[in-house]
Amino acid sequence: MKSDKIKFFIFCLVVLLAPLPLSGSYLTNVLVFVGVNSMLALGLNLLLGFAGQISLGQAAFFGLGAYGSGVLTSTYAFNPWLAMVAVALAVAAFAFAIGFPVLRLKGHYLAMATLGVGVIANIAFNETVDLTGGPSGLSGIPNLAIGSFTFDTDLKNYYLVWGFALVMILLALNLVNSRFGRGLRAIHDSEVAARVMGVNARLMKVQVFTLSAFISAIAGSLYCHVMTFISPTSFSYHTSVELLTMIVIGGLGSVYGSILGALLLTMLPEILRTFQDYDIIVYGSLLIVMTIYMPGGLVKGVPALFRRLTPKKAKEGANA
Repeated sequence: MKSDKIKFFIFCLVVLLAPLPLSGSYLTNVLVFVGVNSMLALGLNLLLGFAGQISLGQAAFFGLGAYGSGVLTSTYAFNPWLAMVAVALAVAAFAFAIGFPVLRLKGHYLAMATLGVGVIANIAFNETVDLTGGPSGLSGIPNLAIGSFTFDTDLKNYYLVWGFALVMILLALNLVNSRFGRGLRAIHDSEVAARVMGVNARLMKVQVFTLSAFISAIAGSLYCHVMTFISPTSFSYHTSVELLTMIVIGGLGSVYGSILGALLLTMLPEILRTFQDYDIIVYGSLLIVMTIYMPGGLVKGVPALFRRLTPKKAKEGANA
């Protein structure tokens, strides 16, 4: 536990100091979206990596959070902070309600059900033109503010988003090390065995599904107030697949793996801009290599690779 606190403290320092050498460059803006994606990946990892429940509909909760806050603040002049809380609770309640029937399913049936939720939500975002602006998007969303202090620059938005992200990370770290977290891992390993040991698997799956939706909704609210414009394309099926890819590359069942995967998958498109039309090939090749050689993700794969190489180096040194 002490080592976990030290790791988190070091991580907080890195987050605090990271934008300072960038001096307002475009990378600061990219790091803002790393923070948003980190929260989304973290929410999905709690559901899939720890509880073993796949979801291809996380973009729906992300979009509901964004459009909920966007519509309430731009159309009905709600206080942005109150709108964020209200929308996050409403999305969590919605997830709790659909969680009981949806999470009765398993495997690819569960994947298809959650995919359906995501597709229905995206269609709703496109078709409710009077409310969401439809394919043209929703504009006029205000920046968040505390009194006269407005989060209207990349640096301010960076600390705003990562402040929320750090709270979510701390929450997740405490959760996975608690009795509830141990119950989730038991369900992941064997739901039947977990039930035999007295774990209320059905309720716990719905609870972590609800928590995942809540975190995604908070990320959506932050996203809409940072961008001040949103459109349905940001909340499509492809977004859900990208989030799934983030946690697979970073490491399933790892809180910091979620952050690492989000960092890599958010920064990678910016790096690959120089490849122009070949960026998809490079991106796909990276995924294939990661899946084959590091199935546990970077968090588990890099230390394992280091351990495999270290004995070889020591043996070579002894022979020399």
